[in-house]
Amino acid sequence: MTAPALTLAEKLIARAAGRRAVSPGEIVTCKVDLAMFHDSSGPRRLQPMLERLGAQVWDPSRIVLITDHYLPADDEESRSIQAITRNWARSIQLKNFYDGIGICHVVLPEKGHLRPGMLAVGGDSHSPTGGAFGAYMFGVGATEMLGVVVTGEIWLRVPHTILLEWNGRFADGVSAKDVMLSLCARFGLDGARYEAIEYAGSAIRAFSMQERMTLCNMSAELGAQTALIAPDACTLEYLAAAGVRELDAARWRGDPGATPLEHHRFDAAALEPHVAAPHSPANAAPVSSHAGTKLDIAYLGACTGAKLDDLRMAARVLKGRRATIELIVAPASLKDREAARADGTLQALEDAGASFLATACGACAGYGQGFAPDTRIISSTARNFKGRMGDPTAQVYLGSPYTVAAAAVAGRIVDPREMLTRSRSAREA
Repeated sequence: MTAPALTLAEKLIARAAGRRAVSPGEIVTCKVDLAMFHDSSGPRRLQPMLERLGAQVWDPSRIVLITDHYLPADDEESRSIQAITRNWARSIQLKNFYDGIGICHVVLPEKGHLRPGMLAVGGDSHSPTGGAFGAYMFGVGATEMLGVVVTGEIWLRVPHTILLEWNGRFADGVSAKDVMLSLCARFGLDGARYEAIEYAGSAIRAFSMQERMTLCNMSAELGAQTALIAPDACTLEYLAAAGVRELDAARWRGDPGATPLEHHRFDAAALEPHVAAPHSPANAAPVSSHAGTKLDIAYLGACTGAKLDDLRMAARVLKGRRATIELIVAPASLKDREAARADGTLQALEDAGASFLATACGACAGYGQGFAPDTRIISSTARNFKGRMGDPTAQVYLGSPYTVAAAAVAGRIVDPREMLTRSRSAREA
């Protein structure tokens, strides 16, 4: 009997379900390879339920716990949540506990916990980030996570695949964030209808791993269950540096002849920098539509906007220039912050007048730094919903690290490509 042609999503689910093949719409039970949660979604919610059930954790070696939301713990509620988190990690002798070293979606691959072929769940809506590594990863709520933590299994409906293919070459100054904002504008926040997105094409393959992470992360903004990129040499190089060995990557790609539900093709060269206006990522348009909008604060932070690659983008714009409005930077992880210090990136941000916050979720998740009433902010975060980042009257625009940095210098929204062009001309003169 001829084996059916499967999409990458179907292959990953079939492996986890112990099946030769699966079909979209089927309900299957899958073995979970890894469960990740943080101080907000984890022990403070799970521990009381486990105690009521008298249940035990199925396999602590398959759990990763990261503190990133309630940091810095500068109020009683935050200190209490951190204490609960640390005590629970100690009580189950959790080895994979990372306390205050960065945002969960960045720390997880940094520490070598992701690899192609896995099925993983996360207690955070941006858990599809793991799909950048060829892992089927998606976010679940506390009740579903409880089931996973006790049984090591989860059921799901096999999704259809929506294939988004980008070919050609992105212009200098255009990044993964611009890709995602353009897709949010085109398809809306429920455009993926909880199906699986797969990114493909020469322009996607040219992206670094951290740019791929931004793509998969923000697929949550499209309403996808997960997002995937077939692993390649770039994936293997990143994972090898993270200490991952014995990788089985070649099999984790869709079969020739596999049929996606939708297949959309895009010209990378035609994409412009995008900005999303308040109060939704779907309110995105080319940067020219918002050019001249005056701002009070430029914020570089979050798992989609303050990784090492993101900080380097901003530094390219800021080098030799000064911010004319408040510039705030919250690096996504300690590792990335130290790498940025070693290569001079952090110095360029400091010289531009940046102030620095903790390596944590911070303003993106509505913790810590809160923006004042009527403040106009441009941010590299994933979301700009009303009140999410502080007072509900604050006006939050979303842009790439390039766009945020250019706005910091100009004091208003501008096309970052103009500053990059002037920088190149100055170097060549």
